[in-house]
Amino acid sequence: MGIGEILATHREDAGLTVAEVSARTRIRETIIRAIEREDYSLCGGNFYARGYIRSIGRVLGIDPEPLVREYDDAHGGAPQAVSALTALEPSTSVRFRERRAPNWTAAMALALALVVAYGVFQVFKTIGSHPARVVQVNATTSPTRVRSSGTRALGVPRTEVTLQLKAKQPTWINVRDEHGNELFSGTVGVGELREWVAKKKIQLIVGNPAGVDLTVNGTDIGVPGTDAKVLTVSYGLTDPATA
Repeated sequence: MGIGEILATHREDAGLTVAEVSARTRIRETIIRAIEREDYSLCGGNFYARGYIRSIGRVLGIDPEPLVREYDDAHGGAPQAVSALTALEPSTSVRFRERRAPNWTAAMALALALVVAYGVFQVFKTIGSHPARVVQVNATTSPTRVRSSGTRALGVPRTEVTLQLKAKQPTWINVRDEHGNELFSGTVGVGELREWVAKKKIQLIVGNPAGVDLTVNGTDIGVPGTDAKVLTVSYGLTDPATA
């Protein structure tokens, strides 16, 4: 069975369409269909073909490395590593100039400019909005919370969305923030506990909604769905209503 046929079979077994795989991997549908037909002419080269195979395999919950090795065997082998000596060796001889005394005035001026630039950067970094951050919690021990996401002072509006997920069964999930930036994509195992934080909204796609428990903004909402269908939900600053 070829690489494309293996990917197509796992996609159908997972109940996913080519369009759904395209949305989760951001690979064009035409490229996915071509790969399933063993046609790699649209990939743009071996480097991109390997990346597409890995991305599709991870979304389908399978180990893509054997497929990548099979692709390399059929297309001239894996790329050869370049030694550090070869990579750093100049293509032409280097001519060394006569050493001159250091210009301390210029050096001090450059150092002062770097200090000022660093200070300006830190000011803008402090007053700017921070990006969505992800906190992964070890499921084998009691979770150590870096902050309290479930409580806030009375009358103070919430400034971030917190989603905590605990897997009761193995399931594929995809997590994105309000800008569509991917915070996580992959399979979580039994007992795994994960947490994500975004500024305004978190979108969650769950392959097995009956196999996870969710806590949104500090409120335990339990299982988001009871059937085996892929579930897409999103949570904002005011969710859930009782939070």
